[in-house]
Amino acid sequence: MIFVDGVKLTTHHLYNSSSSTANNHNHNHTHDDDDDDCHRLLLDLIKHPYLVSTSNSFKSIKQQPIISQSHDHKYVYVFQREYATVHPSLVHYVATDEATTCVGIVIRNRITRLTSIAHMDFQQIVDAGFTQMMSQLLQPHNNNNNTHSDFDFDYDVHLIGAFQDVSPQQQPNNAEKIHGYSFSLCAKIIATLLNRPDKFHIQTLFVLAHNTQFDHQGHARPIFTGFMIETATGSITPACFDRSSRCPDEIVRRIRVTAAYEDHSWDGKLLETYDTVNDRFVIAPCTWTKRQKRIAKALQQLSDREILFSCSTSPFAEASDFVENERRKWDYLIKHPDWEESFPQKLPRVFERTPSGGWKRCPSPGNQKSIGLYMEQQFSPMLTNESHHFIKLQQSSPSYRK
Repeated sequence: MIFVDGVKLTTHHLYNSSSSTANNHNHNHTHDDDDDDCHRLLLDLIKHPYLVSTSNSFKSIKQQPIISQSHDHKYVYVFQREYATVHPSLVHYVATDEATTCVGIVIRNRITRLTSIAHMDFQQIVDAGFTQMMSQLLQPHNNNNNTHSDFDFDYDVHLIGAFQDVSPQQQPNNAEKIHGYSFSLCAKIIATLLNRPDKFHIQTLFVLAHNTQFDHQGHARPIFTGFMIETATGSITPACFDRSSRCPDEIVRRIRVTAAYEDHSWDGKLLETYDTVNDRFVIAPCTWTKRQKRIAKALQQLSDREILFSCSTSPFAEASDFVENERRKWDYLIKHPDWEESFPQKLPRVFERTPSGGWKRCPSPGNQKSIGLYMEQQFSPMLTNESHHFIKLQQSSPSYRK
C-alpha cells in the first residue's frame, strides 16, 4: 500500500473528481483497466504537492561526485539489475548511478533503519525484485523475535531516475515503444507498491518530468542519473561515480547484466550481490555461452555512434564513458569466453573490505564460510512463502538497458 504525506492512497482517489468516470470504472472492469488505473495514479503522484515539493528540494541539491571509496565512509554500490540490503552499523551509504530509463529504488525501514537499494531496468523483474528486497529487510526482524508482524513496519521509499524519454503529449496507455521505457517501468513499480501489503511511504518520486532537462539540440536527458542515501539518517543526495568507485568487480558485474538473459536461473529476478550480515560482496554466479564472444567481436567493429544507438535505450542521454564501458565488457568476453573462468565451480566471487577502504577478493573456493553463507541464503526457508513468484516470471526486455 502507498502513503504520501501520511495519507493512504488507492486508485479510488482517481475518480473523486468525476462521478461518471467512477461509474464507468465500476462496470466491466478488466486487467487493462487496472493498468490504466496505475497509469493515472502515477500521473497523479507526479503532480502531488508533497512529491512536487520533495522533487524540487532534491533537484536543488548539488550533485556529489564520488571519485573513490575510502575507509572514512563505507559504501555499497549496485549496478543495473542488482540489489543490496545493508545495516546502518556496517555501511554508511548505499548508492547507484547510470540510470537513464531505469529506476533506482530505496526502501528503508523506519524502525531498524535497514536499507535496501535496487536498480530496476524492466517491468518483468519488479514483482520478484520487491520480494527479494522485502525478504532481506524482514530477515533480521524474523531472527530477533520482534513482536511486530511483518507488515507492521513503515518503510520510506525513494524512486529516482527514469527521465521522460517521450513527449509529454503522448498518451500513457499506448504501446511501450510509443510512450517509452520510463513510463511503463514507473507505472509497474507504482502498481507493485500499491498492491503489496507493506506500508510504503513515498518520500521521493524524482522520475519522468521531474528528472528531465533538454540539451541545446532539444534532446531530453535526465537531470540526475544517480544518488546515494545515508543509512543512519535516510538523507538522500544526487551523486555520480567514476570507475574506481563503482566497485568491487566492476566488469564482471556489468557482464552479468547483459549475459543474464542466457542464464534462466535469473529469469525475472534481481542479481544477488551483497551479504548483509557480514558486509561482503558475494557476486552470485551467472553463466553465458560462447555466443557472447561472437557478439562481442561483432559489436567491437561498430563505431561509437553505432554502439550508442544499438546498445542503449536512450542514446542521447548516456554518460561520456558509456561506449568505453561497453568496449571494456566486450574485451573481457573475448578474452574470457568461458563463464567458468569467472565463476569456477559455479561459485560466487567474494570480496571483503580492506583497512584502507578498498576491496580484496577472497580466494575461491578457499573461503568456504562465505560460499556456505551464499548457498544458505539461496535456499533460505525465509523465502519459501514468496519464492514461487521467481519461477513464474520470464525475462523479456532488451539485452542492453540503461
